[in-house]
Amino acid sequence: MLVDVESRSVSPVFVGRGRELAELSKGLGLAGRHEPQAFVIGGEAGVGKTRLLEEFLAGARAAGAVTAVGGCVELGADGLPFAPFAAVLRALHRHFGPELTEAAAGREGELAGLLPELAGAGRPAGDAPDRARLFELTARLLERLAAERPLVVAVEDVHWADRSTRELLGYLVRSVRGARLLLLATYRSDDIHRRHPLRPFLAELDRLRTVRRIELARFTQGEVSAQLAGIIGAPPRPGHALSVFERSEGNAFFVEELATGRPGGGLSQTLRDLLLVRVEALPEEVQEVLRVAAEAGASVEYALLRAVVGLTEPELLAALRAAVGAHLLAPTDDGDGYRFRHALVREAVADDLLPGERARLARRLAEALERERGLVPEDELAARLASHWYHAGDRAKALPAVLDAAAQAYQRYAYAEQLRLLERAMELWDAVPDEARDGLRPVGPVWGYPTDPADQGPLSYVDLLAEATRSAVFSGQPDRTLAMSKRALRLIDERREPLRAAWFWLQRAWVSEGLGRGDGWPELVRAQELVRGLPPSFVPAQVLALTASWQSVGRRSPEVIELAERAVAMARLVGAESTERYARITLACLRTDAGEGEDGLAELFHLLDRILERREISLLGRCLVNVQSALGIQGDFQRAAEFVDTALRLVDRYGLREPRRWLLSNHAHVLVQLGRWREAASTVVAAEHRSMNISPRMFATLTGGQLAALRGDLAEAKARVALARGEITTPDLRPSFVLQLGTVELEIAAVEGRIEAGREAFRAATAPGLPSFTSGLAWILVLTAARVEAECRGLPAADRDRAAALAHVRTVMGGLARTAPVWAAIGAYADAQLRRAEGRDTPDQWAAVVGALEPLGLLHHVAEARYCWAESLLAEGGTLGRERAAEALRPALKTARELEARPLEERARRLVARGRLALTEPEPERTTAGAAGGDASFGLTPRERDVLALVAAGRSNRQIAEELFISPKTASVHVSHILTKLGVSGRGEAAALAHRLQLVPAPGA
Repeated sequence: MLVDVESRSVSPVFVGRGRELAELSKGLGLAGRHEPQAFVIGGEAGVGKTRLLEEFLAGARAAGAVTAVGGCVELGADGLPFAPFAAVLRALHRHFGPELTEAAAGREGELAGLLPELAGAGRPAGDAPDRARLFELTARLLERLAAERPLVVAVEDVHWADRSTRELLGYLVRSVRGARLLLLATYRSDDIHRRHPLRPFLAELDRLRTVRRIELARFTQGEVSAQLAGIIGAPPRPGHALSVFERSEGNAFFVEELATGRPGGGLSQTLRDLLLVRVEALPEEVQEVLRVAAEAGASVEYALLRAVVGLTEPELLAALRAAVGAHLLAPTDDGDGYRFRHALVREAVADDLLPGERARLARRLAEALERERGLVPEDELAARLASHWYHAGDRAKALPAVLDAAAQAYQRYAYAEQLRLLERAMELWDAVPDEARDGLRPVGPVWGYPTDPADQGPLSYVDLLAEATRSAVFSGQPDRTLAMSKRALRLIDERREPLRAAWFWLQRAWVSEGLGRGDGWPELVRAQELVRGLPPSFVPAQVLALTASWQSVGRRSPEVIELAERAVAMARLVGAESTERYARITLACLRTDAGEGEDGLAELFHLLDRILERREISLLGRCLVNVQSALGIQGDFQRAAEFVDTALRLVDRYGLREPRRWLLSNHAHVLVQLGRWREAASTVVAAEHRSMNISPRMFATLTGGQLAALRGDLAEAKARVALARGEITTPDLRPSFVLQLGTVELEIAAVEGRIEAGREAFRAATAPGLPSFTSGLAWILVLTAARVEAECRGLPAADRDRAAALAHVRTVMGGLARTAPVWAAIGAYADAQLRRAEGRDTPDQWAAVVGALEPLGLLHHVAEARYCWAESLLAEGGTLGRERAAEALRPALKTARELEARPLEERARRLVARGRLALTEPEPERTTAGAAGGDASFGLTPRERDVLALVAAGRSNRQIAEELFISPKTASVHVSHILTKLGVSGRGEAAALAHRLQLVPAPGA
């Protein structure tokens, strides 16, 4: 008897299946209105049919339905007669007891064939069994039991059902009328071969109006990650989640087995045995075809199979037909070959090969490919030869094949794959005789610059390490970069080969900061020492270019621009075009920051075009991130927001992980400035989730902290500040982090009214001076400091040292350029706030500020300025002043509500009350009782309000999780908290209350 792979369920979290669960719930609702329904649920073994059924039945019972489940049993070709219905009636007898006995009164003997417990009187002697009568009595019994409450009857594994069970199930579907009955049946789609008796039965059911089919697909990668998180109790490592997803191909049972299996990640014996059951039931020649197919790869071409297996064509076709009929193989999409229906079946077959057997098969495959190169696509030949010669154990043939495959991977920008192949080449290196290595050449442009392979000597082990180091850099694997470069530097004599040593120190400098293990400067200094005094060449040009880039993030000075210009000149002199463009990117950014904004941006876009034209992928990510940053420096947030879509498409196309993390982090900051706060919150989560590099992750974390403070969620803001300070362990914080930390701490101080803490945060943030590329962050910091001083006016603590504090803000602001329109407007805004802190602001000044800010789309800044304008108008007094104040404040209050900027909203409401302003737009209805105790926010956090908006829009937990970049389990927890805080019993009530009290935007808003 086969093991039922769906009888085990180790994941405590129900993942996905929101659409299917909703469809079943809708069917239960129809059945509850005396409209009997039936569902047939199909899917491959282990895909989650039983788990879906369990989850639905639990919800149905909670809603007041009675449920009963029976399963078909595999006992030979035709199953066990009526087994599932006997189990169903026994379950119903246990539940209903006398009620069922009463419903069966007078028919006990006839129903005893299904439920022996009723056989008190037995069937009258001499009566022949009447199957039609039995079917009719069963239907009427279920109708009576489902008259007063919904009844759900589920029959599992109908692929094993006997004919009588199928016919009774079909009879019930067609004949039950007017009862509150829901019938469910599940089957394994991969067990239904062409002549299986269930096929015509399903086709017959499909013609009935009351029957609906649900086919369960495998999980997506996100759903597999959520399932893993539930199993192991924590978010899985991205690499682990991807590995499990690729091996399981989204099959829920396989995910559980792989997650809870052996530490090494291999298949457990139980899972391997289960997967091999069907294979071992087939004839030996079919098994041989499967072994060759498993060793051949993810798919195998028919021509390659024919060249290797040693069968005649009719024999091969017969074996393939048997393998396809057993649902082990399937034709490939192009129809030219075959693939295993599931990757784990292939893995089990391959693992079952004896060591010598696998080597024999691999050699036969490699020899066939070398004899007849047209057997497989040309672009796959090198990689497949590399794999087959490696597994054949022929190292002398495997090493050049692996290097050829690595070269092709480099040409396709598959840097992670290239790294894996180069590591395999290093594994083979010492086992290959010296004479076999003499003809090998570097697989790509070694040492970071193009070289004619004909001009180079034989490939060395250090050359391999250089290629692997570069691949690790390009594929976003900084740990591997450090490991490879460390190994190389142990092998290199720095006095004899200073250029090679300097090149490896450069690679270490690039990645050290990203890992939070320093700022890269000591490594760069070592590279400078090694090239000092050497004539100009590629590596000294690279050292100079990276030095200019590193120093550009420090204090602004003409010397840094001069250094970047020298780097451009040296790279041009030695013909290092890629290095020249690297240095020109740095120079363009420096000029943008120095006030030559449009010229700098034009140069960056020109460089981007050249990089794309020449496909210099090593520079693409840096250029994209710097274009985005330059737009931010200019304050052109709208263009920056539009540019990110193009940038993300490009980095995804070329598999550039690190630039993607920076792009997302920067984009979150831009969205905060534009007032697209819901998008910003989701982008922060995405950036944090996908960033192993500490720098973009911390930038996103602090952006999230600023957003939380603006929304009044001080606990979240403080937690993010603590997280940033805890994770950044280098002695000196990155300049952008210093300014961001200061801004978040100032926002917290503003909400709490702690002026001393705010002033100290501003002093700490500005003490190091204002480095390059930070003018945008510096303006936000200065503006926040001015606003805090103005908001705290009147507090006793604020009066102390006010003049010195305001003077300090003005001094810092004096060092910032106002050439770009946005910074001119922000500068005027900060000036007005400082005058407000001194009690010298005027309505006309605020009107001018609002007029300057509004065209720029900075929603929160405009709302804040309008609040200050209204406050200034009220100070003038008179009826006209109050009317104008109301007119100025109305849009601000609307924006504050839409952004969920609670601190601003509360200040605006206090101003309305203080000035007795008559706003013509009605205020949202506010509750005065209930769970919130009169607080219309009901104590909801910003994230809970995001979730509530999606609940009100009818989203399932899975859809909420996908939209907010959280796990379904987290979404479920948020929904539970929301229902408790709102004091409602379900999602529908929550949605209605949210719309009535305007806790969420109106539909279509």
